[in-house]
Amino acid sequence: MNKQVIGEPLVINGRQLSLSRAIRAGDFVFLTGQIPMVDGVPMTTGTIEEQTRVVLDVIKETLDLADCDLSDVVKAMVWLTDRADFSGFNTVYAAYFPEHPPARSAVVNDLLVDVKVEVEVVAYKPTNNA
Repeated sequence: MNKQVIGEPLVINGRQLSLSRAIRAGDFVFLTGQIPMVDGVPMTTGTIEEQTRVVLDVIKETLDLADCDLSDVVKAMVWLTDRADFSGFNTVYAAYFPEHPPARSAVVNDLLVDVKVEVEVVAYKPTNNA
């Protein structure tokens, strides 16, 4: 099985992180957990809906780099910092996955950065390397 790095290294607050944006391993693409960031700076303001849209838009961009789209996502893991934000998060999330949404887990926990949400996804798209 081949392993391929997808995208440029992630940078936060001007520092390159020691992780890949995404990795393709065979027919699966594993994305690093995405927090809401604008121009490499964590989005520490805004509603849960605004932060969720930013996160899911960046996930869409990363999937595109791997020749995938949101319909290829088979699993999502969600971290929220406030249980009260789940409804607002879920409303936006449902708009991005209107049909056949992926399996999903969600937890409420502190995050390493002062944002409201982090989302990690795994996509499945067979390669044409038969």
